[in-house]
Amino acid sequence: MSKTKTVEELGWKDGTVAEFLGLTPEESALIEIKLALSKHLRQRREGTMTQAQLAERIKSSQSRIAKAETGHSSVSLELLMRAILATGATPHEIGEVLERV
Repeated sequence: MSKTKTVEELGWKDGTVAEFLGLTPEESALIEIKLALSKHLRQRREGTMTQAQLAERIKSSQSRIAKAETGHSSVSLELLMRAILATGATPHEIGEVLERV
């Protein structure tokens, strides 16, 4: 089940966003994975700690955490994983997030 919107749904011509941008299936999948992890990070962090507190815990910066939570392309999968784990998540939980992509 793909959650990819078509370019038509976004107000462009026929085709998918991935086709419009010229993304390979692998690039498209990587984007979906990063967005799912980013969303999960924000959900886990909110209500338990601030972005600054999480940043301090993983020896990063508040601005990097903010970028991680929005799926910014400059944020590595490693940083996303370390941040999610620092919120108390387990590797199994991360696997469940990835299964839903």
